Amino acid sequence: MKTLIINGTVINATGTAQADVLIEDETVVALFSPGSQEVAAEKVIDAAGKYVIPGGIDAHTHMQMPFGGTNASDTFETGTRAAAWGGTTTIIDFAIQKQGERVQDGLETWHQLAAGNCAIDYSFHQIIGGVDDDSLKAMESLADEGVTSYKMFMAYPGVFYADDAQILRAMQKARELGLMTMMHAENGPAIDVLAEQLAAQGKTAPYYHGIARAWQMEEEATHRAIMLADLTDAPLYIVHMSAKQAVEQVAWARDKAKNVFGETCPQYLYLSLEKQLGATSEEWGDFEAAKWVCSTPLRSEQDGHLEAMWQGLRTNDLQMVSTDHCPFCMKDQKELGKDDFRAIPNGIGSVEHRVDLLYQGVVDGRISLPRWVELISTTPARMFGMYGKKGVIQPGADADIVIYDPKGRTSIGVDKTHHMNMDYSAWEGFEIDGHVDLTLSRGKVLVEDGEYHGLKSHGQFVKRGLSQYLI
Repeated sequence: MKTLIINGTVINATGTAQADVLIEDETVVALFSPGSQEVAAEKVIDAAGKYVIPGGIDAHTHMQMPFGGTNASDTFETGTRAAAWGGTTTIIDFAIQKQGERVQDGLETWHQLAAGNCAIDYSFHQIIGGVDDDSLKAMESLADEGVTSYKMFMAYPGVFYADDAQILRAMQKARELGLMTMMHAENGPAIDVLAEQLAAQGKTAPYYHGIARAWQMEEEATHRAIMLADLTDAPLYIVHMSAKQAVEQVAWARDKAKNVFGETCPQYLYLSLEKQLGATSEEWGDFEAAKWVCSTPLRSEQDGHLEAMWQGLRTNDLQMVSTDHCPFCMKDQKELGKDDFRAIPNGIGSVEHRVDLLYQGVVDGRISLPRWVELISTTPARMFGMYGKKGVIQPGADADIVIYDPKGRTSIGVDKTHHMNMDYSAWEGFEIDGHVDLTLSRGKVLVEDGEYHGLKSHGQFVKRGLSQYLI
């Protein structure tokens, strides 16, 4: 089948151009000047006045993740359907190995959860939750499985936490294999002490989640991770950065030409400790703030953390915006921590809104159109070994394409554009000056004219190569 997209403005990370795009079956086969060639196509899409961009790649999601005595409320089926509505055509989720478990078993479990249940293409990072000889040996087979990145945690003692010796050993192995080390950089043992002290003082409201996870805990762990990566010469990718001081550590390392990279999330660009978690007005009761409990936590806008995230995106000290999509409903899930913020499942749902929220940054003059595409699609593809097939509109690439209307309007809310499996939206009331009109995944129309046409079995597992950012 041939599909022809006409009259649109094609935006890649390298720039913009007026071009028609020809798709044959699942692949882009040609770009040419508008109207310069006559092509017989079964489907013609008129993108006049609209942007034609590569489908979004969300490189940090947690579908069905077990956490805090419950599971993330989005399954692979519901989460990838919501992603498609929002212009995301590929996710990279996390296969989990906990202490005492085999890496191979964790990866196989996640394959079983996702296979046949994804509306869009998907891949995995591997969480290494227990470093020993067996898990280090298992890392040697990850690249052959198309899993070329793994994640460790400096937080959550007793669950995923790894000490410096374990991190050192894993980084040495990663350098040997060319794997990307992803790090949750917060000083978990110190955070647990602060949280215990706050609870003992009767300070148990959701607001204190962010106080316990102070910015110093993120800065310190980020610096320590960078030093361990420097010692082992391992590439390092810090996930969900929220503190300006932590970003300064990444900038310092990058100024020394180190293979250190940083990711932030929409919540750290728009939401704040004051506006969301500092909720004490009649409109928001104290526990309503649990909607925005996540880790790393929301930071103070007054202290400049949000502006620092935008600055990092402009200077390329931060290379990507993922969501850390890990949604929980208020009822029966967030409510687990009604009497103690330490029991609130950590997570925010954003997989449906990332493309829109970053486009608002274009409208607001914070980033350019090519930088928008670079952040939401091209850099994730390059960083995690998918570029060429994903992250770009060019001959030979998968036909993962979004038609975006800059004159459209997106109103976010549970009764409006919300398709995630949650009973609330962390983005309730946000208005976006743009709209996803059509989403194609490998040439298949998933969303068009406000209707969903996808199938849960459409998505395929993407075997990834090594990162294209490594020296």
